[in-house]
Amino acid sequence: MNVFVCLVLCHLLFVLLGGLVFTAVEKPLEEELRAEVEELRHSFLQENPCVDEGRLSKLLQKALSVHDSDVAVLKADADERRYDFISSLCFVVATLTTMGSDSYTLKSDEAKLFCIFYCTLGIPLTLFILTRLSNLLLLPVVTHAPLNHLHFYWGLPYNRAALVHAVLLTVLVVTLLFLLPTFLIFAIEPDWSLLDALFFCFVTLSTVGQGGNSLGRSWGPAAKETLELLITSYLLVGLVVILTLKDTVLEVPQVRAMMRIFSGQKYGELEGIHLNELAVNEANCEEELQYTQSICTISSTSFKLMSPCPEIHTNSTTVTPETN
Repeated sequence: MNVFVCLVLCHLLFVLLGGLVFTAVEKPLEEELRAEVEELRHSFLQENPCVDEGRLSKLLQKALSVHDSDVAVLKADADERRYDFISSLCFVVATLTTMGSDSYTLKSDEAKLFCIFYCTLGIPLTLFILTRLSNLLLLPVVTHAPLNHLHFYWGLPYNRAALVHAVLLTVLVVTLLFLLPTFLIFAIEPDWSLLDALFFCFVTLSTVGQGGNSLGRSWGPAAKETLELLITSYLLVGLVVILTLKDTVLEVPQVRAMMRIFSGQKYGELEGIHLNELAVNEANCEEELQYTQSICTISSTSFKLMSPCPEIHTNSTTVTPETN
């Protein structure tokens, strides 16, 4: 309990630290942009004395309010914001995966009411299906098969095999889901930097949102539809892969031991491990403990307990065979 309280306090400090850092970094830029807009407004009023300042302020407020509702204010933007079936479908996927969409905002009361009931059922169902897809399709092939190969065929201890496999899989996932898409986006978006492209990939796969950057803003309608479908597929596949990576990391005994420290004995029981049935001396055991029934061999005197670690003691009763 004391460990968990310390973890909560550390998390609160972590949250406060994040707030302080973002405030220190973003506030000066916000003030600079506000001063720049104010200077432009003041210059416009000086160059056009016939324009009433109050009416100009109302016009700007209305334009900003409509723009925030994702309605094209300028005629040049009218063709860029079309809400057809493809756009609505991408909005549904982004909403059900809890990513959210910066390029689509519900405006009618009927759509908002429907979204409440639709997402109440759809979000848990979507997350459950993605988790099951990870467990049924990727986990046996991506996690269990390579781990068993490293353990049985390469002869690595289970602890080391799980750690090596988790590290290699993490490198592969980061390369395929983050680095390669980052360079691809950087190549097709000349106005974006590498950091902008990497940030887009991160906020998309972490379901944080698009972070204000809309990919393909200057593209044609047909190209935008294709791009929206690609981003939607990238999001769904990426989420399944990340769930698989999470389960792979949880297979590492060191990570499981850390989870037990913060979660207590109940974590082991939820995972099918009853710690009160085992007394383990981890100093002399290099392989992961196999929590199954004991394997015994019969001799003329006793049953000898076979275990991958000689320091394991069970609460079972020693059985001595009857002699004739």
